[in-house]
Amino acid sequence: MSLNKVLLIGNVGKDPDIRHLESGASVATFSLATTERYRDKNGENKEITEWHNIVAWRQLADLASNYIRKGTQIYVEGRIRTRAWDDQSGNKRYTTEIMADAIQLLGRRSDNPAGDYQGAAAPAPAPMHQPAPRPAQPVQSTPMVSPADIAADDGADDLPF
Repeated sequence: MSLNKVLLIGNVGKDPDIRHLESGASVATFSLATTERYRDKNGENKEITEWHNIVAWRQLADLASNYIRKGTQIYVEGRIRTRAWDDQSGNKRYTTEIMADAIQLLGRRSDNPAGDYQGAAAPAPAPMHQPAPRPAQPVQSTPMVSPADIAADDGADDLPF
């Protein structure tokens, strides 16, 4: 079994680049910054910013085109993909991208730079846009505990609380 899942919340670093393919499909690419803040052992505040290349197809590309601009805070759910190609000099080049499966606009409407874009208003609340679901393997879940089960506790366990 394997899992390739990425969850990111961050700010868009540049306006999305939108392309339309001959097939009619659209694709959006943009960068997303995530920042980790922590205090080091000397008590100094530190920040590490990581940049992610996001690729969104079809409806997600349309969402990016209409609502996402530099500075927009978004949630992205997707998969990591690394692709390789040969550059003009014949050198092997690699890039790692996040293939978006879902995007959700975050923050207040007034914080969204695209809120006034061509008269369009950001959705309220911002819906999570996802492509059609793919068939999935059945998931086994753990049974839920009902309040009646808790009320019927006879205290026979050995927990100290």
